[in-house]
Parts: sequence; C-alpha cells; structure tokens
Amino acid sequence: MNILYFLIQQMMLFMIPLLITALGGMFSERSGIVNIALEGIMCMGAFISILFLHFTEAIIPGNTRLILACLIAVTTGIIFSIFHAIASINLRADQTISGTALNMFAPAFAIFVARVIQGTQQVNFANDFLIVEVPFLSKIPLIGDMFFKNAYITTYIGILILIISSIVLYKTRFGLRLRACGEHPQAADAAGINVHKMQYLGVIISGALGGLGGLVFVVPTSTNFNATVAGYGFLALAVLIFGQWKPKYIFLASLFFGFMKAISSSYSGIPILMDLKIPNYIYKMIPYIATLVVLIFTSKNSSAPRASGIPFDKGKR
Repeated sequence: MNILYFLIQQMMLFMIPLLITALGGMFSERSGIVNIALEGIMCMGAFISILFLHFTEAIIPGNTRLILACLIAVTTGIIFSIFHAIASINLRADQTISGTALNMFAPAFAIFVARVIQGTQQVNFANDFLIVEVPFLSKIPLIGDMFFKNAYITTYIGILILIISSIVLYKTRFGLRLRACGEHPQAADAAGINVHKMQYLGVIISGALGGLGGLVFVVPTSTNFNATVAGYGFLALAVLIFGQWKPKYIFLASLFFGFMKAISSSYSGIPILMDLKIPNYIYKMIPYIATLVVLIFTSKNSSAPRASGIPFDKGKR
C-alpha cells in the first residue's frame, strides 16, 4: 500500500504542470490561435520565478514565497505570450513559426541572463515548500494519505484551475464567445464580438497558465533550474490533443501522462519494476513513447477548433 501511495503522490507532481499548461493551450486554441510556444513560456515563467525564489530565500518564509513566485510566473508568462499574440493577430504571421521562435529564444535568454547575474546558468533555490500533512484532511482514511500528505500547494492550485477553467469555458458568456471565435470567427464578428480581443485574451490566459506551469514543474521535482523544462511544453500539447481540447478529457490525459512520467522517474523505488532488470533508459523513454503511440491512434479523430491556426480576416465572409 505504501508503494501505491508513493506512486500516486509522484503522479500528482508530474501531472499538475501538464494539466495547467495544457489548459492554457486550450484557451489559446479555443480562440483560434495555435500556441506551440508553451515550452518557451514554461521556461520563461520558471526562470524568472526561480530567480525570485533564489534571491528571497533568506527574506520570505516557505509557502508565502512560493505563492509570490506563482504570481511572478503568471505575470512573466503573460508578458512573454503577448509577443506571440502580436505576431499572430496583428502581424498575421505564421503561428507555428512565431511559437517556434519563442521556444528558441526562451532557454537562450535564461542561460544568458543567469550567467550575467551569477556566472553560471544553473539557478539554485531552497525547496522548503513541502507540506508534510494538511491538518484534518490528512486524517481522512485512504484519501488523506494519498492527497494530503507530502504534498505541495501547487497541486491544489492546479485542481482549482481545472474547476475554474471548466466553469469559464462552458458556463460563462466569455467562454461562449471564445469558443465561437475558434470555430466560426466570421460569424462571431457578424454578431458583434471583437474577435481580435478574444484571441488576445485567449493567448494571455494561455501565457499565464503556461508560465505558472513552468514553476509548478520545477519546484516539486528539483532544487535548481537549468534553462529547461525537459520538453514538458510539447508534452502538454500532446495532452491537449489527446484531451480533445476539453477540460475533463485534458484532466484524464494528464493523469495518464503523469502516471507514465511517475513510472519513468520512480521505478527504482518500486521493487516489482526493479526485479524486471529493464535498463533505466527504457524507463526514461516511456512518457515519450506513450506520447507517440497515443497521438498515432487519436490524431485522426481530432476535434480541434475549426479556425485554429487560421489568421482572422475581418473583411472576409
């Protein structure tokens, strides 16, 4: 049973950043803008917020510092995503090329700035954010041990974002307008909706969640940031596609990929897997092999927003 608890806790650590980032990508693509810059946005959000953690570890205590870092990651993601919005919406640039350029820029910027500031590209921080147990909730049989012990506050933030995203997308006028812009932007424009404004908001939300996802990926799994988020932005895109651009399916997809990642990272603590004598590099490949296999079988039935990736021409009907 202890192994099961351990595996589920590890799965949650890897699943939450995927969930947050994929939900961010969903808002952008639902507005009609393809955002493959999630990798770069995660990298920038993680870098700036980890710098904050690095320089304030002796000033601000524990989870207060982490919450402030979350706000900084969100702000950084918003600012960085605006470049993609300007290129894609105002300049009508190819959205894939714009996203690729941001993905290339982010790690180079992180390496350069880190070396200028401290002489090395690796930014260390004190990881004192672990919640050993949540009062009262940790006493709940079974569930308490799984979800309310040895956890991070970012896990609960991720679940809250999932709930809010579902409500916003399907229960609000904003969500209806956003979905209309991603499916039939000309019809939305004829109905008086400012399509470009909605697309900007979609990309900005995507940037906010992507930046936060970068920090949420680094904090529970490391004590340093080395200008990379290990391809998690691209993995989040796979989760988005597998999840069919819908919050509940994105949640299930992130559970699946989080479980695969947990196995690849924690196999040494699972006696059954260790007894198989499988080389460690095979376990490291599991999440990415699973990504390829899943996309092969699901991409044909993709239900992407119809206007996603197509620049909106206001004068075209």
